[in-house]
Amino acid sequence: MADDQFPGWHGTTIIGVKKNDEVVIAGDGQVSLGQTVIKGSARKVRRLSPGGFDVVAGFAGSTADAFTLLERLETKLEATPGQLARASVELAKDWRTDKYLQKLEAMLIVTDGTDMFVITGAGDVLEPEHDVAAIGSGGNFALAAARGMMDSDRSAETVARDAMAIAADICVYTNGRLTVESISQKA
Repeated sequence: MADDQFPGWHGTTIIGVKKNDEVVIAGDGQVSLGQTVIKGSARKVRRLSPGGFDVVAGFAGSTADAFTLLERLETKLEATPGQLARASVELAKDWRTDKYLQKLEAMLIVTDGTDMFVITGAGDVLEPEHDVAAIGSGGNFALAAARGMMDSDRSAETVARDAMAIAADICVYTNGRLTVESISQKA
């Protein structure tokens, strides 16, 4: 079947919220093919521990592509322990310049508890404004909802969960089955 005849895979909303001394990344579980939900319990948020250095990552896009990127990020983190920014920039450079990696269709939100970045295939490593980042089909809905809650007394996890619930109510490619990983800021 030609690419233009194949219905697109859709899915995922990932949000990262940094508040007080906690960073939370939450992701929904829905994977859709066209207008059909293929899976409702996918796990798109992972904890990585290369060399004992904890990083939480969430991905949107092709699962196989995202796993390739997560493996590459782990390799970069092993080469530069404790330096998430440097590892993220190195990954983005490779992603932008390597002919194989250029074809990968995914985005990542990564955090070590202190820094949080959105990494894209365009070579971007973006540190979010207002301590909230979101990617995926319902990303803009979750981002807007979380930004509206950041001045409240809610915890980072509560902001992330509530924002994802709002996104799930609006975006047909987002569901309410969440994977949530939390990490505290480094001392």
